[in-house]
Amino acid sequence: MASVVFFRAVNVGGYQKFQPAKLAKELSDLDLLNVGAAGTFIVRKPISQSALRSEILNRMSFQPELMICPASEVTALVAEDPFRALPKDARPFVSVMLKTPRKLPPLPLDQPVGSKWQVRVIGVRARFALSLWRRQERAVSYPNAVVEKQFAVSATTRNWNTIQTVAKLLTEH
Repeated sequence: MASVVFFRAVNVGGYQKFQPAKLAKELSDLDLLNVGAAGTFIVRKPISQSALRSEILNRMSFQPELMICPASEVTALVAEDPFRALPKDARPFVSVMLKTPRKLPPLPLDQPVGSKWQVRVIGVRARFALSLWRRQERAVSYPNAVVEKQFAVSATTRNWNTIQTVAKLLTEH
């Protein structure tokens, strides 16, 4: 079964820099496909999550957090189309959490609270937190920070377009 790997906190502001295309080349025997510069990979060859994690970490000069999930979970999320009705001023994001949170706060959850919210978490599907982000004059909240704080779990966040691209590449193969 194919897998999707999401790196957390890499290639941001010069922190934990690496070259995703180079890693994809080094792991070509796993039929690894790089999707963008944020550390998102499709692994087409069947391999256990623990073996995949080991293969990746053995090639890194630092130890990033990796969120690895079966490709079927990503394609199922996209098929559900959870962002079909969006406010015009909001961008959709998906945070992939390290594990399913034990306890969920009441949803939707706005940060900051009130009509001037910047992040609105609208739902959770297993390890995926679904959120909307609105650009404001002074940004004080971002989806990943809100998800990690409210759910008390490590996460990495991608734009919905990236998640859709991953699903498209998975179904084309």
